[in-house]
Amino acid sequence: MTLMNRIMGYFGANDDEDQYEEHVDSGQAISSQPKSRGNVVSLHTQKNIRLVLYEPRAYEDAQEIADNLKSHRPVVVNLQRVRRDQAMRVVDFLSGTVYALGGQINKLGPHIFICTPANVDIHGTITEIMQDD
Repeated sequence: MTLMNRIMGYFGANDDEDQYEEHVDSGQAISSQPKSRGNVVSLHTQKNIRLVLYEPRAYEDAQEIADNLKSHRPVVVNLQRVRRDQAMRVVDFLSGTVYALGGQINKLGPHIFICTPANVDIHGTITEIMQDD
């Protein structure tokens, strides 16, 4: 083995990409199997994503919702227990937060929104069956 082959082997750029070992089993069957390099990498790297459900009582609760979004957690917000003017302020605040984080905000139903950070994609739409009062 030359010095160049050793250097190329160290960086993983061998000319012999497919190296095989031959094993003789009992009998005359010869099988060729690739040499294992011992580098096993798990492809399952995604961790569980927690979806947070939140019912704010006042505009001041919007910051807590934004903190969940900053922690890369999607949040479903139910605004039915908030006065209309406060609900509009919460939605405005969350829209700015989601925009700053590169996420999305979508309406799921009357007074219910889902806010997602950039690491969560939303596919599909929900059509409005009942008209909002």
